[in-house]
Amino acid sequence: MLVTTSRKPSQRTRSFCKSIVRVLNSSYINRGKMSIRDVLIKSSELGYDEIAVISEMKGNPSRIDFLDAEGEINLSLEVTVGIPNSNANSKSRVKSEDLKLYSEVPELDQIGNILDIPQLKEGSPQENLMVIKRAEGKDKALIEFYGGNGIETGPKIFVKDWRP
Repeated sequence: MLVTTSRKPSQRTRSFCKSIVRVLNSSYINRGKMSIRDVLIKSSELGYDEIAVISEMKGNPSRIDFLDAEGEINLSLEVTVGIPNSNANSKSRVKSEDLKLYSEVPELDQIGNILDIPQLKEGSPQENLMVIKRAEGKDKALIEFYGGNGIETGPKIFVKDWRP
């Protein structure tokens, strides 16, 4: 998957993109003046079928749109994010090639298909996980990442709403 931003992203949005790239084994490109069509072409050149466009509001990541190779939106998430500082996750790293998905929110299971992340099988080790939990309060779901030793590594994605 190729990760990019809306135009002129804030430092916080760029940091979030880099943390997502780290856990999902993807690539990040600085969008600059590229149109979505140019991003689609670049994605194809790099061999990616999916694109995540991170949009922001008031300098903070606020939406993730997952686009297919034709530029159609497969899923759109309204989010707020928690970005770990660089020292907080130094003890745990996600091996993105071994990443598995565990979801308590069936409506968001399609994230695994979009990102090509297999579901966690019963009895599998509880490590290198992307976990989608039901959330309480104003958020509908919470996405967390756990490293090779089962320790939370970040980022945290608080999902306010989604549109297929």
